Amino acid sequence: MHRVLRRVFPLAAVASIGGALLINQVGALAYTPGSTGYDISFPQCGIQYPGGRFGIVGVDGGYPFVHYNPCLADQYARTPNAAVYINTGYDALYTQVDGKHTTFECLLQSLFAPGSAAQRAAWAVGCSEASRSMAYATSQGAGNPGGWWLDVETGNSWSSSDLSLNQFTIQGIVDTLLRRSSAPVGIYSTAYQWRSIVGSLRVSGAVADWVATGSTSFAGVEAMCSASFSGHPVRLVQYLRDGLDADYACRS
Repeated sequence: MHRVLRRVFPLAAVASIGGALLINQVGALAYTPGSTGYDISFPQCGIQYPGGRFGIVGVDGGYPFVHYNPCLADQYARTPNAAVYINTGYDALYTQVDGKHTTFECLLQSLFAPGSAAQRAAWAVGCSEASRSMAYATSQGAGNPGGWWLDVETGNSWSSSDLSLNQFTIQGIVDTLLRRSSAPVGIYSTAYQWRSIVGSLRVSGAVADWVATGSTSFAGVEAMCSASFSGHPVRLVQYLRDGLDADYACRS
């Protein structure tokens, strides 16, 4: 990680569904305290997978829309207590309804979202990122994971002039995941990256944070369990172990 909507519903209905799922989501993302797991994606294709009590597998190939993880089916099948993560981002190019980016279905649904025309288009981008990633995950046998994590990093494309477009994109992803899946939604990032991309936004419907550290030592990892960047409880802290991403499940 280092580097299908059936009908059009008002946004209020989406929020209502998300609220109804919230209790189950919090429990589902409560990993066994003190346990360790891992996260892998396309860079780990063909290698021996690391061991752990749980794992998170990347759906995309580092960017939304264009690339997907060709090893998702095998990685997901071999991962204990598997969840998945999807790459996120906003770019004006993504608003195009061209068969590869924004879906017509999400564009129609965005008409019920609040905000300006540009913000609604950004919400449709997020809806489409979720829709396309979910469709690919389902095709690879990973359509019913233990949770959906959003990879929110500055390495991907985002608006630097209007953070509200990034905010609407992320909210569109969460709304769509909640509407089409009963699995919980959490966010992977760091405090610096989160502030740079969305400011101080607390995403409605998301229930947990997964903190990236880049540390090559386990020392200090548990202390990061108090380092929430979006206001949600920190469930996982990522660090490096033997050159791969390992993850510690927080005790509280």
